[in-house]
Formats: sequence, structure tokens, C-alpha cells
Amino acid sequence: MQRVGRHGRQPPEGAPLENGVGQEPGTPEPPPAEAPAAPRAPRARPRLVFHTQLAHGSPTGRIEGFTNVKELYAKIAEVFDISPTEILFCTLNTHKVDMQKLLGGQIGLEDFIFAHVRGETKEVEVTKTEDALGLTITDNGAGYAFIKRIKEGSIINRLQTVCVGDSIEAINDHTIVGCRHYEVARMLRELPRAQPFTLRLVQPKKAFDMIGQRTRSSKSPGEGRVTTGKETLRLRTQGPAVLEEGPSPSEEEAARRVDDLLESYMGIRDSELASTMVEAAKGSPGAAQLARGLDSVLGEFAFPPEFVAEVWAAVCHPKEGQE
Repeated sequence: MQRVGRHGRQPPEGAPLENGVGQEPGTPEPPPAEAPAAPRAPRARPRLVFHTQLAHGSPTGRIEGFTNVKELYAKIAEVFDISPTEILFCTLNTHKVDMQKLLGGQIGLEDFIFAHVRGETKEVEVTKTEDALGLTITDNGAGYAFIKRIKEGSIINRLQTVCVGDSIEAINDHTIVGCRHYEVARMLRELPRAQPFTLRLVQPKKAFDMIGQRTRSSKSPGEGRVTTGKETLRLRTQGPAVLEEGPSPSEEEAARRVDDLLESYMGIRDSELASTMVEAAKGSPGAAQLARGLDSVLGEFAFPPEFVAEVWAAVCHPKEGQE
């Protein structure tokens, strides 16, 4: 006898339900269809916030979101309501004109940035009695070349008005703003001997006496340092800034040796350029291959062969006692 439900006759046992929906008795229900997995969210980029002050005295500002030196200067200028062209260079963890603490291509995540801005302009007449003036030139990566070192006993050393940290704005009224440091060094080297020339210099605005050196960032109780071997933010000329581990002690020492060679051969110091050359030398089996590699990426420097050979030897075969 067929059973009748509330809505009419029930189907026989084992028969499928109407509309094809049903199952045989004792058959487990099929698992529900799995929903498609949600796309994995991209890894969040850490928010990098740096503290900054004007070196001659100011409140503390916060900057973030820059990928190169020009953008960094623009961020600092925005915080302090000045023009980016007012900034000559930046130092890390000290307001003093300390060329050992210059901001280059890398910033430690705990570093405090001090911006040195334009101060007084001065002109000095120089007579080139020797081939070398005794200047080491560097630049800020944003259009200003400035004096990083003055050699003891040199022509420039005898001129009391010329100081480390002075930006070179013009040579004989020819502006050099926008030139790279090696171009300025080349211009000075090519000036004729015994013929006076004029340098127009801009000195950094002097710090107030009551401003003491800041050695640690308010972000961390640890001592602030330019390089710690930990993560640093590397600023690139092209492409985004990247977080990377600091160089090893041996790589730092090799870069220092190459930087010394740059100073002796070209009258410039550039730690970022030195690091780039160290990387190229490590991947070159000999000086000839290194020369070809440097020509392909740094051809504007026109490095002489004997200089390239010394760079390769300094990186790959350092003299005993230099390690």
C-alpha cells in the first residue's frame, strides 16, 4: 500500500525525488561544493617613517613615501615649507657638517635625517699653482656638488674662506648647478695653471649653538648609526626604493678601498658609486672584463685602464693586511 504525505502520494522507496533531486536510502549526502579560494592578499609593504630636522634648528618633522634622493628632498621641503633647492645635503644622526655621516644611497631604518640648507654666498679667487687643488668633490644626487674634503697643505687649504660642506655654485661665473661631482672635478682639473679663476660658493646655514648633536632616533632607544648591518632603505636612481640587508664587513672594506681610489684618481668620493664598482668587480674574472662592464654602465666616467686594474685588484686581491 502506498503511503500518502501531506502533499500527495510519496514515491516508492529508492525512487528519486521529483525534479531529479534525491538519493538512495543509506547514501551519505554529497559534500557541498567548495567555494573558490579567496585570492591571497599581497604582502603589505612596511610603512617607513623617518624623522627629520633642519640642521640649523627646527621642530621635528616626519617624512615617508620617497624612493630617491630628489623625492626625499621634496618631502623634507614640504614639511618645513621651503623649496627643495634650498637643501644642499643631508647628514644622518648629527646636525654637524660631518662628511662621514652624509646621506648617500642608503638610510638605516633608525636613522634621523638632518637637512643642511643654503646659507651665505661667497666668492673666492684661486690661482692654480699646481695641477691638483686639493679638493675632494661629492654631490647630493639632486643637482648640487660640494666639497667633501680639503687636503692638508694644498692650494685650497691655504684659503681660509673655503670650507668642507661648501657647495660649488659657479666657476668663473659659469653655473655648475645640475652637474655631477665628477664633471665638476674634471672642470677644475682642466683649468690652466697660473691663471686665476673664481669660485662662487654657498655655505650651509650655521646651526644654533644650543642645538646639541642628536645621536639616537626617537623611534628607537638604540644608538643611531649610518650602517648597522641590519635592514636599510636603498634609494635608487630608477625604480622604487628597496629594503635590503646592509653590506657585510668585507664588502664595506672593499667599497672603502675603491672610494679611496676614486679620490686619488678623480678627486671625488662616492660611496654608492664605490659599492656599484665592488659588485661589478666581484663578478669579473679579470680587469679587462671589469673595464668592459664599467664602460657599459658607467661609460661617462671614462675610467683609465690603470685605474680599473687597481679597482679589480683592490676588490679581488686586496693586499695583505687590508682584509
